[in-house]
Amino acid sequence: MSEEVKRVLYVNLSMGFRHETTATAADIITRLGWRSQPRFFTTATEDCELINREILKRYDVIIFYTTGELPLNEEQKKALLDFVREDGKGFVGIHSAIDTFYQWREYGEMVGGYFNGHPWHQKVGITVEDKEHPATRHLGDYWEVVDEIYQARDWSREKVRVLLRLDPKSVDITKGAREDQDYALAWCRNYGKGRVIYTALGHPEELWRDEKFQQHLLGAILWAMGVHPGDATPRPKP
Repeated sequence: MSEEVKRVLYVNLSMGFRHETTATAADIITRLGWRSQPRFFTTATEDCELINREILKRYDVIIFYTTGELPLNEEQKKALLDFVREDGKGFVGIHSAIDTFYQWREYGEMVGGYFNGHPWHQKVGITVEDKEHPATRHLGDYWEVVDEIYQARDWSREKVRVLLRLDPKSVDITKGAREDQDYALAWCRNYGKGRVIYTALGHPEELWRDEKFQQHLLGAILWAMGVHPGDATPRPKP
């Protein structure tokens, strides 16, 4: 019996700010697919015409590392949402995926929030809230990275399960917008029959080449595929 191979559609079109790391990301995600179990093939594209009902049938997960209002018509938008909520497939959002589709509220609802600035670009401490999830179980209790740290609006712990959060003591927290100092940096959720996971990390080239970050992404992708189990039940801040 031949080995089952999954398929990932990685979309890196930027209609707003363009991150220099999107090409590096495509290469690394492709390489991660070859070493994972099960293996997955990655189609890296800026062609949004591929986001349609017939072509999406070939894929198990769609990944966005995008910005701005992507050129999708209403039929394509419905196909993307149905890919997850009706067909039970997976969506992975990386970094600026929440800096995308501000004018399409259903997208923001699916992903779990929208970009609301990046007050910190420095070395930060990250508290690992979920030590069992495949995207985070290799990280221990605490992780330090250098990155451009996003804060999100329109997200709620009542709707998503937070996997990683910013340690407010590791930054000048007065630069942030939240009175509760609660800044999620990765979360997951069930969306209809499917799975959605987002990580706010991924701005600098150096982080993409970090093995811990790569394992973070690989775990996220395999969870979104339904290959590795992980709880997506929302819960309050510990």
